[in-house]
Amino acid sequence: MSGSPVPPDAPGRRNPAGPSAALAAASAHDLRGEPIDMSALAAELGVGRATLYRWVGSREQLLGSVLAEMTERTYQVAVRDVGGRGAERILTVLERFMSAVVTAAPLKAFTEREPRLFIRLATMPGTIEDRATELLTRELQAEIDRGALCVPLPTRTLAQAIVRVADSFMYAHYLGGNRPEIDQALEVVQLLLRPCAPGAAASGRESSGPAGR
Repeated sequence: MSGSPVPPDAPGRRNPAGPSAALAAASAHDLRGEPIDMSALAAELGVGRATLYRWVGSREQLLGSVLAEMTERTYQVAVRDVGGRGAERILTVLERFMSAVVTAAPLKAFTEREPRLFIRLATMPGTIEDRATELLTRELQAEIDRGALCVPLPTRTLAQAIVRVADSFMYAHYLGGNRPEIDQALEVVQLLLRPCAPGAAASGRESSGPAGR
């Protein structure tokens, strides 16, 4: 005797881990340059749409999380084997990161499909900016702790400012410009970073105290 298929979310059906599984599946589609359809994603995960939305929020929130994960993966590659110290190191990491972002095939596919959504997600305060700011805050703080960098602002405030500067130049071609303007972004960031003069390391650490981390 054959029975009807067990519907998604039915009692006794073994569901995946939850939000992490949804994010992993969505990220896999994004890396292949495929659009993310919530109905298809729910079916792939073996759950109903209501469960998927409960896990990840809206489609826009899920896409923000996917792009934030891509941001971190790209950063981890950009920072690998980077030498130097202080402002030199930070600028090298930023140049490698921005160059990788603007040439990433999945990102190009995304921007061709949904350019306005991408710009909103990438340049407004939210998940992507928060992740990039967190990564850069750690990088700046490491150089401050080494005595290689003095900063005029709390570390997180400076990191957020650098992220916003980088975004505005990196995505200039989506905002009416002709091309990404990475060199200009680096010139602006260089003005915000100062090498420590002898005996000035302490002031750098004070500016990045608990209120700025």
